[in-house]
This record gives sequence, structure tokens and C-alpha cells, in this order.
Amino acid sequence: MQELHDAPLAPLTTFRLGGPAARLITATTDDEVVAAVREADDTGTPLLLIGGGSNLVIGDEGFAGTALRIATRGFTLDGTELELAAGEVWTDAVARTVDAGLAGIECLAGIPGSAGATPIQNVGAYGQEVSSTITEVIAYDRRTHETVTIPNAECGFSYRHSRFKADPERFVVLRVRFRLEDADGLSAPLKYAETARALGVEPGDRVPLADARDTVLKLRTGKGMVLDPEDHDTWSAGSFFTNPILTEQQLAAFHARVAERLGPDVTAPAYPAGDGLTKTSAAWLIDKAGFHKGYGNGPARISTKHTLALTNRGSATTEDLLALAREVVAGVRDAFGITLVNEPVTVGVSL
Repeated sequence: MQELHDAPLAPLTTFRLGGPAARLITATTDDEVVAAVREADDTGTPLLLIGGGSNLVIGDEGFAGTALRIATRGFTLDGTELELAAGEVWTDAVARTVDAGLAGIECLAGIPGSAGATPIQNVGAYGQEVSSTITEVIAYDRRTHETVTIPNAECGFSYRHSRFKADPERFVVLRVRFRLEDADGLSAPLKYAETARALGVEPGDRVPLADARDTVLKLRTGKGMVLDPEDHDTWSAGSFFTNPILTEQQLAAFHARVAERLGPDVTAPAYPAGDGLTKTSAAWLIDKAGFHKGYGNGPARISTKHTLALTNRGSATTEDLLALAREVVAGVRDAFGITLVNEPVTVGVSL
């Protein structure tokens, strides 16, 4: 277990932003993770968990406590049952399941971060969410001081949410178990229209696993959503805002604002979200509120490839990023009456 003091945290995040931690511990085994968490809890020391750093916005002042970098490794495949250590690089794990001929997470290729973060956010993209394949999450419970196994039904999964995100101070994810599908080398049925169009098939069709993965990687790359140190459009947290979920009343008010601002013939994106709810597109809202690709004239700007990504052009501070985020939130609220919610976790700062 490695320990550093006054340690830079910016290099551990995909934004490359944020001040130092008073103390940084890198744990490479589950026992080391649990020991570091117990020590912090026993001494009342603030604790920040870091995996791949792809979903973190750390304040410029840094973190006055212990930052615990979870660097555990472990990929175990038994038939269609997969177990990943929390520190496994997610996109590498996806590639290995595709190579093994197993379907279920192939459309989550290219998503940066670690395996342990996937149940927290209920990571999803291109028609797949990890909640559909996760069977169990093994975690350290900071309240009961024991390692527990939490079945899928008790994870509280919903759109980009889970019980782990709802109660971030309680559980530390150690391992994640999945049940994949052996479909003779074919993907799961494609649910996302853009993916199906790119592959020249219909939604619901299956395609060779590698074709599905490669197509998703190509789509993500075109939007600056695959990490590339030379491309500042990828110095981001991916999608900075979640897609809003609207009640029937909110949807009616939204339609009225769209007609007033853009004209009665304009139709906003709308997708059923269950229980009388409708999901609309945060990217569409941002664009129609006047924030185009590449928007901004400072060191933090909207990506030149995708309006949903806020980026560090190389010399930004966290405050630069937050100023841009607040401008976008205010502009969308003024235009459409909808308040966007940030997807990344903020540390020592807020919108």
C-alpha cells in the first residue's frame, strides 16, 4: 500500500483538475482498501474514494483528508458469470468479455473509469445499463464494519442512480459480479437507434459482438468520449449533465416553452421513462438554449464534438469549469424551465 502526502489529484482525474490531497493511499488488494477505510473512519478523517477518476470534479483547494485510490485487479470468468475487482479498467474488461464471446456489456465499450464505479452510477450508454447484467455487488459496509454481498434487487438501480450513489458515505464497492449471455458470438439485441443505423440493421437485431463494440467505439470517438491525451475534447467527464426526467405536468410546461421559443412545429426529443415519466435530451436542451459545440472563450469550454461534454482545454481551473457549467444550467433554465443536474461527483465544490 503506497502512501503520499500533499499529493496531486488532478493527474488521477480525466478532467486533470483539482488541488492536492493531504494524504493519498493507493490500495491494490481488497484487504488494503478495507484497512484504509477503517483507519479513516476510526480517526474521523475525511475520505475520498478514487477509481478511474472519470466522474470527479475536485475543487482547486484539493481535499483536506485521505484520498484512497482503489487499484485492485481481478477478472474471473466462469461460463457466463463474470467477477471484476473494483479497480479493473472498465473498457479493458468489456473488451475481454467480447473476446470471450459473451454479450451484455459490449455497447458499454470505451467508457472510461473503473469497474467499481459502474454500479454506483448505473453506468449506461447506447441502450445498455450495467443494472441489467449485475447480479451482486460485494462492498464494505462502513456502518456495520463488515463486507456484505448485495443482490441486484437491493441495489436500488434507476437511471444513473443506485443505493450506493444515494448513500455515498456507507458502502465501498470491492467487487462486482455480472451474468452475461452466450449468444453464439452475437450481441444482445440492439436497443439504441443510432447504433442500429450505424450497423445497417433494425433495433432489436443482433450483430457480431466485435461489430457492436467497434461501432460504439467509433460513435463515442466521434463525440470525444474515448480518452485520448492529445485530444482536449476528451479532457472531460463525458456527459456532464444527466438527461432530465419529466412528469406529465413538467412535460406540458416544457412543450409550451419549446413552442414559444422555437415555434409550434419544433418537436423536442422525448422517450418513455416509465410510470408516466418522459426523458428528454440534455444535449438538445443545451444546444437549443444557445450553447453550441465549442462554446466558450476561456480555458474551459463545451466540447467541439458534443454539447453534453464540458472540457478543460489545457489550462483550466475547477472554478473555470464550474463557471461554464453554471452558465449552461442558467441558460437552459431560462430558456426551457428545466434545471440540469450534473452527473459527475463534486468534491469540495458545487454548482
